[in-house]
Amino acid sequence: MFRRRIIAAATALLTAATIAAPASQAAQDVGAQAITSRVVGYFVQWGVYARNYHVKNIRTSGSASKLTHINYAFGNVSGGRCVLGDTYADYDKFYDAASSVDGTSDTWDAGALRGNFNQLRKLKKLNPGLKVLFSFGGWTWSSGFTQAAANPAAFADSCYKLVEDPRWADVFDGIDIDWEYPNACGLSCDTSGPNAFKNLMSAVRSRFGSGNLVTAAITADASTGGKIDKADYAGAAQYVNWYNPMTYDFFGAWAAQGPTAPHSPLTSYSGIPQQGFWTDAAIQKLKSKGVPASKMLLGLGFYGRGWTGVTQAAPGGTATGAAPGTYEAGIEDYKVLKGRCPANGTVAGTAYAKCGSQWWSYDTPATIRSKISWASGQNMGGVFFWELSGDTSNGELVSAIRSGIG
Repeated sequence: MFRRRIIAAATALLTAATIAAPASQAAQDVGAQAITSRVVGYFVQWGVYARNYHVKNIRTSGSASKLTHINYAFGNVSGGRCVLGDTYADYDKFYDAASSVDGTSDTWDAGALRGNFNQLRKLKKLNPGLKVLFSFGGWTWSSGFTQAAANPAAFADSCYKLVEDPRWADVFDGIDIDWEYPNACGLSCDTSGPNAFKNLMSAVRSRFGSGNLVTAAITADASTGGKIDKADYAGAAQYVNWYNPMTYDFFGAWAAQGPTAPHSPLTSYSGIPQQGFWTDAAIQKLKSKGVPASKMLLGLGFYGRGWTGVTQAAPGGTATGAAPGTYEAGIEDYKVLKGRCPANGTVAGTAYAKCGSQWWSYDTPATIRSKISWASGQNMGGVFFWELSGDTSNGELVSAIRSGIG
């Protein structure tokens, strides 16, 4: 919600008829449907640089066979259109045999596809059930949606032509819209009005048709008058295969003095700093507005958020600032935290740890399985997470998701 984004399954997706049905009808159709086996992970294009995380790592970690979908993040939204955000990482970076998914080197032949797109093509060939969606926007690149909302049809057409570019059309199975946030503020503020998101998603579905997946990452701010109330997410639900409510980043060291709080609480707890900032509140509010549970995935973060200058082990302590992180202060990958600051407590369904003067909260395999159990009871449509490079080299968290879903 506040910083980075931030994500055909092994079991059947909703039928095209359900996709096209109004949200109220779709809600009637789900009945007592249990959680499906959708497991959607974000792959970040910039991970190939400092993080040294490549498409091949999805395979070598064992995660590829456990995922149903990958969201490729991000394409930019500029001038009201979908555009590529990093052409070098996307389709030009050279992979030799040792670094390639299938052990075959890229070529410099004219017209040859390289980069992440070619690696994803190879990964799909090795995992025929795996689908890939191209995600546009995100925290940094959402400002362009304001202009896009002024002409949704032109925006949708630009996205379709980019995703279905003949050079990589076989790589992508649809589009994911990550607008942070319609008719509300993220890195920038949008004032397009409460109908803008519905109109934009209608245009995207119309252009992409029933044969492509259309999804959206949406706010999880369930506070009174908060971001969920600012846009017609229920009205737009009829146009998406599913939503990814971003049920993480509720709290963090942008509040430098604290209080310390888990960034991805499942439930409320005594002393929670903000009303409506927990997963259950978001899901219940979206359901109450008419978004079917089967069209919402449970959001998980493969990272922790932390403070320094903390003396109190329990949540709610004061701090002096953001804890140091490898790439950004106040945030660190799970693969680092599990060894550097092991979890020693839980609150609101999320793990936390105090090590020295630092305090961190993050999900572990145990809390992930617990959250999935809760999501199953809500008849939700699966799980998504931000993002793959935060996991261990053997895919510990993805394995926990898959074992939790079954």
